[in-house]
Amino acid sequence: MGNKKMIKQAVLTGERALFASEDIRVEDSIFEDGESPLKESRNIELEGCIFKWKYPLWYCKNVIVMNTTWLDTARAGVWYTHNISLKDCSVDGPKNFRRCSRVKLSHVTFMNAQETMWDCSDVTMDRVTVRGDYFAMNCSGMKIKDLDLSGNYSFDGAKDIEICDSRLISKDAFWNSENVTVKNCFISGEYLGWNSKNLTLTDCTIESLQGMCYIDNLVMKNCKLINTTLSFEYSSVDADINSRIDSVKNPSSGRIAAEAIDELIMEENRIDPSLTRIEIKGKA
Repeated sequence: MGNKKMIKQAVLTGERALFASEDIRVEDSIFEDGESPLKESRNIELEGCIFKWKYPLWYCKNVIVMNTTWLDTARAGVWYTHNISLKDCSVDGPKNFRRCSRVKLSHVTFMNAQETMWDCSDVTMDRVTVRGDYFAMNCSGMKIKDLDLSGNYSFDGAKDIEICDSRLISKDAFWNSENVTVKNCFISGEYLGWNSKNLTLTDCTIESLQGMCYIDNLVMKNCKLINTTLSFEYSSVDADINSRIDSVKNPSSGRIAAEAIDELIMEENRIDPSLTRIEIKGKA
């Protein structure tokens, strides 16, 4: 704890209750009614606390939070904050984490993650559960492990993202993204990856209607496609698929290898079929 001032078992009320605090530790306390209780604070630790109202951690620096709960009324909880870590926390309010940097999340649950984690950079996540649409829009520099996500339009416009050992139930995931690497994940959702650039999927199982279309440089290694139709339209692709593909439509160029392709649609008035090599495994 060092030389931090201790606040313990307090009920803190009113707007800006601990405004611009520095070098404090708050334990087992309630932030009751009142906006922005810790706005502009520095070098603070929170453990076993409950946030009940809006905007608790704005414009803060160097924050450690453990075993703490944001109720659903604690909307927009962390904005414009640099160097913050959460461990064993539950965040129930929407619109959390905006324009933050150096964010570390470990064993954190977001039960209403509408419009959460927008425009953040240098983010590390491990064992995080997310329920809500538009997660991680326009983020950059994310390293994610063991993410359980259920929510559409995730990672729109995100750049330099690494995700492994995760489960993503998300329509329109990775739209407009750039430099995304996904390993050992299950992904289910229509229109996966549209308008993205440099999307690499390794050891993944994917279920998607019209998935992986309009992509510049799609790489797939040792992946399975289940119930995936009209895939790869207008994408430049290097795909090694260890399953049957239901249908492939109008890839722009590259190579697609699979155990079988039930329907191959190559419309010469739309694309040049000669620019894509189709390989059926086990066949000469």
